[in-house]
Amino acid sequence: MTIKCFPVNPLGVNCFIAYDETKEGVIIDCGCSAASEWNSIKNFINAEGLSIKHMLNTHLHFDHVWGNHFVTEDLGLAPEASADDIFIYNSADKMIRSFIGISIPLPKLPTIGTKLADGDNILFGNTSLKVIATPGHTPGGLCFYSKADEVLFSGDTLFQCSMGRTDLDGGNLEAIMRSLQKLATLPDSTNVLCGHGPSTTIGYEKRFNPYL
Repeated sequence: MTIKCFPVNPLGVNCFIAYDETKEGVIIDCGCSAASEWNSIKNFINAEGLSIKHMLNTHLHFDHVWGNHFVTEDLGLAPEASADDIFIYNSADKMIRSFIGISIPLPKLPTIGTKLADGDNILFGNTSLKVIATPGHTPGGLCFYSKADEVLFSGDTLFQCSMGRTDLDGGNLEAIMRSLQKLATLPDSTNVLCGHGPSTTIGYEKRFNPYL
């Protein structure tokens, strides 16, 4: 699996394009706040000749879904996420105001399509991503795991030497601690691609992350 990261929007969300030798792929957390950001991603997709089969959201905070409308408009895909986060998705404007203190207009967000749940498998080309439910940062937090490629897309559950905050609407400290312990059972060699900031590995986090 080949993975390309595009840091987007003022909050520095890592948007990922993942694809394999068949040129089929997925887009994860398209948080583009500007057309220029989306155009860079779209140009990459076109240059590589990719066929994007799924638009995945690790969770539905506004910074991770900001660009969902671009994907729906240009690629015809509906966002896929946990049903447990839809109440957050439907109040994105309110969250922006509470988070940064001012109102920023959001485009009309496309309706959530497939509702993902723990244990689901997302297929594209010759690749499968397993859905791991990791509530805590939000009730419907998800990670996407490829055992074959030793890669985990951790969203805002696990960061390098840190974890997602739990003081926002729907956050739960006890839940995220349980989710982190679930992730700690993955092989130490697993590469962790986080929703913000640098990548890491499960082994590194088990040694140095105070929350694991």
